Amino acid sequence: MADLDDIYSTRILELAGNISHIGRLPAPDATATAHSKLCGSTVTIDLTVAGGKVTEFGQVVKACLLGQSACAVLGREIVGSEPAELRRVGADMKAMLKAGGPPPQGRWADLSVLEPVRDFKGRHASVLLVFDAVAKALDEIEQRTPSHPAALPA
Repeated sequence: MADLDDIYSTRILELAGNISHIGRLPAPDATATAHSKLCGSTVTIDLTVAGGKVTEFGQVVKACLLGQSACAVLGREIVGSEPAELRRVGADMKAMLKAGGPPPQGRWADLSVLEPVRDFKGRHASVLLVFDAVAKALDEIEQRTPSHPAALPA
């Protein structure tokens, strides 16, 4: 089992210091907030989806370094992503942390830096906040407009 200090690597610090898409969008298709009662972290995201892909993204991040790192990777990769891909990455992150699954691959491979967090259940929620918020926003779009590209099956 990793020591808590081991999860705060140099790469985590680098990612947390480079969060993109900070701020709110003026007219998003959906907005969602996810909050961890355990640590107090909160992430609010704005999302616009057109042509089956995310076209705009904004985020307000009030989270620890682990949550900030997840937000940094997601913020870097989200524009141009399809809703099904985003749902899959969120599911992969949950499986990695909670069931010992492998980390996401490809352009999402930087999320593997968060793999040691699996040993610290109290930190899982902070890492997953941004993925939970994105899933909520996609669900909101789907419920409002069942034919919207965000409603496509995962």
